[in-house]
Amino acid sequence: MKSSLPLAILHAFLALLFLVFAWFQRNDIDPAVYFRPSSIDATLWFLFYTLIAFLLIFVCFRRLPRWLLILSFCACLVEMVVTGPGLYENLFGEQDFTVTQVSMSAEDPRVELTREFLGAVIALAAVLWLIFINRRVHQAPAPTASSAP
Repeated sequence: MKSSLPLAILHAFLALLFLVFAWFQRNDIDPAVYFRPSSIDATLWFLFYTLIAFLLIFVCFRRLPRWLLILSFCACLVEMVVTGPGLYENLFGEQDFTVTQVSMSAEDPRVELTREFLGAVIALAAVLWLIFINRRVHQAPAPTASSAP
């Protein structure tokens, strides 16, 4: 069973949104903006957001492999564990909570870690949606009375 047109439109919109997220990763390698930028981290985020965009479109036509969804789910959880301490520090630390600081400094990496945590939460929501829709749209049709011997 293929997805409906409204679902395909929703997925196209979400895919474009994730491609915008991927495009924003180009800023993460700018030393004028970030303290010790990591091109590996920016590349991994770019690829991950692009992968989710691709999967949002792909699931409209074919069933996604379960292993890919599990791997994507685990990647989100790992990123949340890695960046969670920065969010915790931002929420409960001595300084006021913020996600709008212009750049990450050596003294205050909690802002970028909070942003990355929230990005992982958004990605996790998309992966959970993909898991749900992959089952729903591509489930085998129920047997009919005419197909019985």
